[in-house]
Amino acid sequence: MTGFSHLREQLRDTSARWASRSVADRLAIIRKFRRLLARRSELIASKIQFRPLADTMAAEILPLLDAARFLEREAHALLRPRRVGCKGRPLLLAGTRAVIQRRPLGAVLILAPSNYPLFLTGCQMLQAITAGNAVAVKPAPGQTGCVAALSELLSSAGVPPGLIRILEDTDSAGEAAVRAGFDHIILTGAASTGRRVARLAAETLTPLTLELSGNDAVFVMPGADLEHVARSLAFGMRLNGGATCIAPHRVFIAETMAQEMEARLLRHLAKLRVPKPNPPVSAILANLTVEAVADGASARDIGGVTFLTNANPHMALLRADVFAPWLALIPSRSMVEAVRSDLACPYALGASLFGPEAACRKLASDLRAGSIVINDLIAPTADPRLPFGGTGESGYGSTRGAEGLLTLTRPVTISVRRGPWPRLHLRSPGSGDGRRLAGVARWLNFF
Repeated sequence: MTGFSHLREQLRDTSARWASRSVADRLAIIRKFRRLLARRSELIASKIQFRPLADTMAAEILPLLDAARFLEREAHALLRPRRVGCKGRPLLLAGTRAVIQRRPLGAVLILAPSNYPLFLTGCQMLQAITAGNAVAVKPAPGQTGCVAALSELLSSAGVPPGLIRILEDTDSAGEAAVRAGFDHIILTGAASTGRRVARLAAETLTPLTLELSGNDAVFVMPGADLEHVARSLAFGMRLNGGATCIAPHRVFIAETMAQEMEARLLRHLAKLRVPKPNPPVSAILANLTVEAVADGASARDIGGVTFLTNANPHMALLRADVFAPWLALIPSRSMVEAVRSDLACPYALGASLFGPEAACRKLASDLRAGSIVINDLIAPTADPRLPFGGTGESGYGSTRGAEGLLTLTRPVTISVRRGPWPRLHLRSPGSGDGRRLAGVARWLNFF
């Protein structure tokens, strides 16, 4: 047995003991963790060195506290056994009673992100252990300290030893852990990483939750407040230096509004001081920008943001997952055309719509994205009640919300027969049974 296979078995044993405790006991520990995090929030937030303390408090600590409170409030009802009543029960199963239980998966592997190492990793850890699982976490390179800080707080709150294990932050450690065949894997990362992990996980039939790359679309409807749109887009570029999976990038706008939108954006972007992404990402962005300009777009660097105008949705940059601060205005003849053009991009994580609410709601029904925000962007997706996930090359499955919690359990059905009800199909059939059952079928399905 390899080292990671041995770890997997240890975590399964630990999970079995942890799951034997009541949900109320587990949630009492989550509550203690939340209170400890609130008291030590500044110290924990200071573990993040690549952004100002205030930004980390707003973007990571406060949403994580809300996520813990959501579990305290909702998890007990979501995880308790659910009795299935008589309504809708097949007539042939008269006398049968059933209950659906939610049981933990066992050993969950979390492949954690680098951009929000406290919030995203913390939410996934909390949901996994609330559901009764044990957890192995592979931190993003350089973010072991953040994951260790969360683990230490959970230990102080009463999480038993061995329930959370922190792996090395190397790619080789992550690959070996995936090969070991955990009971579930949660990955937050690039689409290219998702493909590699999915191929490896297929060897052990390990189920996955993949929260992958984004290249989010923004639809500016007629009647939108363009000043509000410009401020919102500038916020999306500034937040975490543009390194947010649901940062806005592709801005579809009516041709008649594009010039005014450009002028307003230039004013707001000029106020920013967005740091450059790492050299490899900067080089990719530069190369794709050169291609876009050769294809007819105009580009300038303003406030640290690569800003393209007169872009078209088939340009390579607008179909790529470049984790950097860039924004492209795409003039469109109509919103119908814009929705069709959006399909050129393989990523569908989030989308934002600006304009009259009724028109935005109608357009939202035609979009692929997993998270759609009207007259705002990014911030509402931190609501812990909401599932988060995309489709296409943005991955599959959900984290957070009730759906994210239940993903980390498996349903088990228990059916009990009560009373001496006849079962025609359980005895040797007589010559007339087929005709009688056919008559029953016709009678039952006449209504």
